[in-house]
Amino acid sequence: MMQRATQLQELTKGFVEAFNRHDLDAVMRFFTADAVYDDGLGNVFRGLDDIRASFAPLLSGARGQIAFAGEDYFADPDQNKVMTSWSLAMDIEGQRKVMRGLDLLVFEGDKIASKSAYCKGSGFRLDDA
Repeated sequence: MMQRATQLQELTKGFVEAFNRHDLDAVMRFFTADAVYDDGLGNVFRGLDDIRASFAPLLSGARGQIAFAGEDYFADPDQNKVMTSWSLAMDIEGQRKVMRGLDLLVFEGDKIASKSAYCKGSGFRLDDA
């Protein structure tokens, strides 16, 4: 199982590196065809086309030169899950800002089937029950 944990961490690091290269095609190669992405803001994207459309503005330079820094990785090989903490540097209204958060990634083989993002913020987001 240790080999699988290491593999999951390496896949996650490769995913982050693809973001930092602003390589949308490479980012998308990490997802299954029916993947689901919950952006943590109440938006859920299903399938490659929707996920691609959600990432395109971030990777197109709309937020300046973005850079994710993976801070910590925890892999559960029995569940094929990775929890990773990160910081994201980006430009907002001409100023460099940093956002911190977590991603929960669920893998099927070497592809991401589900990505749920959780971001630190100044307030709470409450969903309807």
